Amino acid sequence: MSEKLPRHFGPSDSRAEFRTLTLDRRRFLVLLGGATIATTLPPAFAWAAKASDRLPLQPWSLPDTMPGAPHDAVAALVGAAILAPSHWNSQPWRFEHDDGQLRLVLDPARTLPGCDPDLRFAQMSLGAALENLLVAARAWGQQPTVHYLPWGLASRPGAPLVAATVSWQPTDARRDGALFAAIAERRSNARSYEGRGITITQRAALHSQMPEEIRLHWLEDRRGIARAANAVSDAAVAGARDTRIRTDHQAWLRESDGDARRRGDGVTAERLGYDGPFGWFAESSMRPGGHFRRWSLGWLGHETNELVRASGALALITAPRRTDSTAILAGQAYERFALKATALGLAQQPLSAATQTEAGRAGIAKAFGVTNEEPLLLVRLGHARTVPASPRRAVALVTSWHRA
Repeated sequence: MSEKLPRHFGPSDSRAEFRTLTLDRRRFLVLLGGATIATTLPPAFAWAAKASDRLPLQPWSLPDTMPGAPHDAVAALVGAAILAPSHWNSQPWRFEHDDGQLRLVLDPARTLPGCDPDLRFAQMSLGAALENLLVAARAWGQQPTVHYLPWGLASRPGAPLVAATVSWQPTDARRDGALFAAIAERRSNARSYEGRGITITQRAALHSQMPEEIRLHWLEDRRGIARAANAVSDAAVAGARDTRIRTDHQAWLRESDGDARRRGDGVTAERLGYDGPFGWFAESSMRPGGHFRRWSLGWLGHETNELVRASGALALITAPRRTDSTAILAGQAYERFALKATALGLAQQPLSAATQTEAGRAGIAKAFGVTNEEPLLLVRLGHARTVPASPRRAVALVTSWHRA
């Protein structure tokens, strides 16, 4: 089923997020298949771990009101932004404050060349961070103004891609209060879901978060979900066979929660529910040429298929036409979707493997019966126990302060 969405925001207004995927008892499988979008950071910042035994982490909490001091107000906005999800929790963002304006900048050291060669997931992650920032600003009585890609898709001379610039002015109206309250509670939940469907009212509330530039398609019947599960498991296995994708997965797998906290990023086998021998198996299977690779691929396909089949519903985010800002807008749309799902008490998890490659996008589009639209992100929805938050690098580590 497909519906055109009413216009809710666009390049002059904004919202969003994109995230991490952790699968419950089958998580490690999804890790291997690239079926996860994780809120983790890459080992590119190993130097920082050497400079300090433990990186400062951002707390998963936000103030009820915007701080009065300008510097503290900017830090609070950035603090909301970095609680967004990102592909493999890579947190591929930096923020530059310059004369009352914030620039959201891609951090090229935190991109994943194997999983995300065209940077679509990195840009969606930036869109998710942007949406969190905008939601917080509105909830704090500010009217934000957004300019997308001020230098286009080309980087500034001598600097990385700037996804957006944001400025803000005080206003009497406070908006997005319910979504703001969900920022610190949102998780990408990779546990096994109960199989219970979602209500028509919940679906309508989720649909209302989408802008006109982005479409949303649903699968809720068991036969349709089973078709999509086959497409996702095929994409997961194909990703597990790709050496470049496996290299990214191996680089982002952390040895322990302590290791993840020291680095400020990453995914652990234990955090995904695999301790003891399961944790060892997860790590050994991700090594190129591992002895269990062949057997684990079959297991990966079967378990991923079962995981998706247990969803209460599947939502596919697509674009009817591609523009330079499509991926950023899709990240904003996903973040609003995820925040609304959190506010409704629903578990949600992006399944990145389904839209990671051309073959994967073709397979999931066929499963949904979508034509002439580009699949951007598949999300499963349902009911499950909550999961703990992933680490985030602190504001001080991702923000640069410039003066005119």
